[in-house]
Amino acid sequence: MDRISWFLLLLLSLLWGSSFFLVGIIVKELPPLTIVFARVSLAFLTLLPIFWYYGHKFPKTLTSWKPFIGMGLLNNIFPFSLLFFGQTQITVGLTSIINAMTPLFTVIVMVSFKEENLTFNRVIGVALGVIGVFILQGFESGIDNSQTLGICLCLGATLSYAFSALWGKKFLNNVPPLKSATCQLACSSAIIIFFTVIIDQPWILEMPNHEIWISLFSLSFFGTAIAYLIFYKILVTSGASNVMLVTLLIPVTAVLLGNIYLNEAIFLQEIIGGSIIGLGLLFIDGRILKSFLRNSNKE
Repeated sequence: MDRISWFLLLLLSLLWGSSFFLVGIIVKELPPLTIVFARVSLAFLTLLPIFWYYGHKFPKTLTSWKPFIGMGLLNNIFPFSLLFFGQTQITVGLTSIINAMTPLFTVIVMVSFKEENLTFNRVIGVALGVIGVFILQGFESGIDNSQTLGICLCLGATLSYAFSALWGKKFLNNVPPLKSATCQLACSSAIIIFFTVIIDQPWILEMPNHEIWISLFSLSFFGTAIAYLIFYKILVTSGASNVMLVTLLIPVTAVLLGNIYLNEAIFLQEIIGGSIIGLGLLFIDGRILKSFLRNSNKE
């Protein structure tokens, strides 16, 4: 990758890492589904003018909308809801570390549906990811405590992201990234508002303070809309294997912000578990191992 791509990758890690921190602030005042609706709808409104500026048009038939409906569910509604509910039980840093397992689950899903081959690197990577989660949970914890619930919810979110990768590969492979992002956010907004009205009944909630409004705007504008644009930019210019490296950087931002501004403790088991998950991601990426083998052969 060139310097610009590395800069964008670091910027993306800051945007997505800080989104966990922002959610950590917002969930103390607002219910999760309301946050999901605010995030996807405000992000949609942000991307809409750009969508029109570049001459894109919305699908005209229900059949044409189906790929975006599926992506909206798998890439936005399900994972956002699970992560936000999970964050009511566990810390910002731990949530981000669990979320970093998305590439590991993606490998499992892709191999299961015979979209990719199972390699030695991937087997080791997935195994390390499982070990990392067990360490994060802690051997002294009970199986039905709140941390276990939070971890399970966040793992469900990573599984949903994995299926969204499969869905995108099958149904949105030739769709321009900006159109894909805007249309899936439109679908997400239309679907989640129904459940938000029924379950959360936002009109009976207390009016959020200015800190919550600023956090919501930042989460939607920077952590979703702008982050989507940067993500797809890196994807196009540097490829999927390079953009995946962002998953190694996101927890660093989230853990530090949670510790500094929310006074969340950083436990040794989180550092060890997160490091093992990160090592698993490096095995899946494969470049470090290939470089090591290449240098060994030269010697």
